[in-house]
Amino acid sequence: MIRVLHVGLGPIGAAVARQIASRKGFRIVGAIDIDAKKIGQDVGVIIGHPRKLRVKVGVDIGKTIKAAKPDVAVLCTSSSLKGVLAELLEVIKHRVPVVTTTEEAAYPQKANRDVAKKIDDAAKKAKVAVLGTGVNPGFTMDALPIALSAVCERVDRIEVWRVQDARIRRLPFQLKIGVGLTPDEFQRKVESRGVRHVGFTESIQMIGDAIGWKLDAISDDVSPRVADHAVASEWLSVAAGQVCGIIQNGVGYVKGEPKVTLHLEAYLGAPESYDSVLIEGSPRIVSKIDGGVHGDIATASIAVNSIPAVLAARPGLRTMRDMRLPSFAGGSLS
Repeated sequence: MIRVLHVGLGPIGAAVARQIASRKGFRIVGAIDIDAKKIGQDVGVIIGHPRKLRVKVGVDIGKTIKAAKPDVAVLCTSSSLKGVLAELLEVIKHRVPVVTTTEEAAYPQKANRDVAKKIDDAAKKAKVAVLGTGVNPGFTMDALPIALSAVCERVDRIEVWRVQDARIRRLPFQLKIGVGLTPDEFQRKVESRGVRHVGFTESIQMIGDAIGWKLDAISDDVSPRVADHAVASEWLSVAAGQVCGIIQNGVGYVKGEPKVTLHLEAYLGAPESYDSVLIEGSPRIVSKIDGGVHGDIATASIAVNSIPAVLAARPGLRTMRDMRLPSFAGGSLS
């Protein structure tokens, strides 16, 4: 029985907790959140579980760890590595391994190298592993194409497309891709980095390093998808002329030649959702997941399914490149 502490019970954190509460081999023993409305409440009530779990939501990580004695923590609070640094260090200090859905932790870039080193050093000192993962970054646009390249004798370039009808995604995701903004508002948000998918540069660098390409430049461009007719989700309504989502293109270059291309389209009303990988090489690989990988379900699932691998991993800040391959964790076989 793996004892799990949850740090952050927003939409993704709650989805992770629901899976932990319903799967064999796991048990929720503690939870942390900064929302005053959640503190003191039973975790089962907060996450919409059919029954109370007899675990109260706390606010102090150290006190909760000492009382709950978790085997692992799942941290779902922010996309920013700097933003979760204090929380991560507090968990690590108590010698608890961590799985986090923080996008910038998936494969820290130059801007986060100092922060990543602090986390890596602390984890090694505490002899625990820390993994940043998710559906993207963490799987569809990096770990999946890397895995598919294993059957190639030569790889010339890699192109990954992710197209989603954002109506099925959670409200914070829809806001993150600019749904309901005017084109001018969208552009201002892009410039302030309030609208974009975080993780493109991390995924591109992960692929480049895995293949052995020394990337000398990475671009990451964002543009709006403007609705040509009214469209709505459960939470938001968009009129014609307003932004209904995002188009994002990232490219990794070697000597001016594009070697890794990532293309994301996420908008309300996309007629087809899919994830595809093209590897130009020998053999040429074309893989397509019709219907796409559901981002919210998959993000929670890969966090849960990575727990056994994190517990077995060597200490330090780990990535999906240097972890053992995770799989569905359905509990021990009898």
